[in-house]
Order: sequence, then C-alpha cells, then structure tokens
Amino acid sequence: MSKPRIFVPRAVVPEALELLRTRCHVDVGPEAGLPHEELVEAVRGYDGIFTPVIALKADVIDAMAPTCKVIACFGVGFDHVDIAAATRNGIWVTHNPGFVTDDTADMAFALLLAVARRLRECDIFVREGGTPWPLNSFMGLRVSGKTLGLVGSGRIALAVATRAAGFGMTLLYTARHRNEDFEARTGAHYVNKHDLLRQSDFVSLHIPLTSETEKYIGQEEFELMQRHTVLINTARGKVVDEQALVDALRSGLIAAAGLDVFENEPQVHPDLCALPNVLLAPHKGVATMDCFKTLGRSGAEKIFDALDGKLPANCLNPEARHG
Repeated sequence: MSKPRIFVPRAVVPEALELLRTRCHVDVGPEAGLPHEELVEAVRGYDGIFTPVIALKADVIDAMAPTCKVIACFGVGFDHVDIAAATRNGIWVTHNPGFVTDDTADMAFALLLAVARRLRECDIFVREGGTPWPLNSFMGLRVSGKTLGLVGSGRIALAVATRAAGFGMTLLYTARHRNEDFEARTGAHYVNKHDLLRQSDFVSLHIPLTSETEKYIGQEEFELMQRHTVLINTARGKVVDEQALVDALRSGLIAAAGLDVFENEPQVHPDLCALPNVLLAPHKGVATMDCFKTLGRSGAEKIFDALDGKLPANCLNPEARHG
C-alpha cells in the first residue's frame, strides 16, 4: 500500500520532516517558496499540506481539493489560508496555538528593550570603529517604571505583562471586552483604545488580523501618542498602516518602533529601511529551536490524525468534513 503524500511548500525543521516520513512520502518546496502559478500546480495530488506562512488562496486550495484532507499551519497564524475555500472543499485546517506564547513574548520584550536603548545604533557605531564615545550619545528611554499599553489580552499579551512586571511597569490594556482574569493575573487596568494610546510610553500589539483590526493603528492613532512613545508589533503586519508609521517616525509623532511583522511580507516598506529609529526583524518571533521542534511535532501529529479520519486538534473548520 502506497504511503500518503504530504507537500511542504517551504522547508521546516528536520525533526518535523523526519516524523512525517515515518508514515508519509514528503516533498519539500524551495526555501524561497514558489511563485503563485507554480504553487497551484505543485499542490495537486497530495493528501495533506504542512505549511509555514505561504499564501494558500482559493485557487490553490481548489487545485489540491480532489485528494487533500488537511492543511496544517506550522505556527499559530492562519490568515494566509482561505478557510472558506478549504471548508467548501472539505479540507480541515489546523494551527498551533499555545506553543508560540513564550517565544513571541520574548521577542516583543527584546524589541522593546533594544529600541528603548537604541542598541541597533550603538552596535553599528561600535562595529564601524566610532570614536570618541561621548557621554551623552545614543541617549535612550528608561523602561523600568514606565507605562506599557497592551493591545489585546490573550496568551501572548499575558506573557508580555508577566515580563513587564519584572521591570515594575504600569500596565494598561485594551481589548474588545474587559478581561477580569487578565486583570487579576497582571494588575493591568482596562482602558479604551484612545486612552491607552495617550497614556502609554510603550505600546505593544497582540491582536489577530481580522477585518476589524486591519490598520488598527494609523495616522489618527499616531497623533494620539506621546512623542516619546515606542510602538512594538509582533502580531500581524497589516494591523499597522505602514505609510502612516513611516510618516509618524519621520515627523516625530512617535519616537521609535520595533517590528517583527510587515504589511506585505516579505517586502518591507523601503522608507522603513532608511529610518534609524525603527528596528526590523524578519518575522522571527517564534524562531527558537525549542519552539520549532514543538510546532513541527504538533503539526505532524495533526496530519496523522486527519489521515486516520480523526478530527485533528485545533481544527479551525471542524464542519469541513461533516457538513
């Protein structure tokens, strides 16, 4: 009996591929990913897709539909997959919430500290042999005791709040609804969006990308912030209007930003790259070997369950094969 066939559009950690190969024939696409037209053809005939952040639009899913049983997203995000098209074609879609919390929170706080203390500029200065070292050069922002505004009150926001507690920060948060459990565990105060932006020294975004949150932060929001405010985004790039961010950084509406996600990944607004007061990372919030090994194992196990006809854990559309 032939093995089920699994397609991985772009390489993931070897441990995940090794586990998949214990039960399946696995093909892996190029590291840079495939052009859309080639991807449509490449996915045909597979029993499952194990995908990092690669856009799986309706035409791609329609092409895989005759044989595919499951699309397993490598990480927690799933906005790159057309869930409606998968459901229409009877394909389960899974993701991996819960496993990325600590690593993403670490990245958010690393960006916050690095931007506040202007570490990118300091590093470049030292590497280039800059001298002398004036006492008042690269003056940064104190983090300890300042106000951190968290947009969202989910697992990652909670983990960031826990880290901020060690710095004695005052915590504000805003969300669609007040979260009393979050307040009890963090001591954070619930405020509306505008008050959070007005009062926070640092604003960290932890919301999913939806029709309601697209361009959640734009020109109007930047005008509410203090001129020393630092914006941190480890959520999704499209929740920030990048052109408005560029304008705010240039004009001094806010002091700086730390970004791990972008509006049109992997393309980055060219003006962001030219600004010294923004720190850029290539979507590496969960990029630790600990996290990737866990995500790989979890994703492979979800694929095995789907191939066995079992509803996989963290299925986003359980009705797909039962409608």
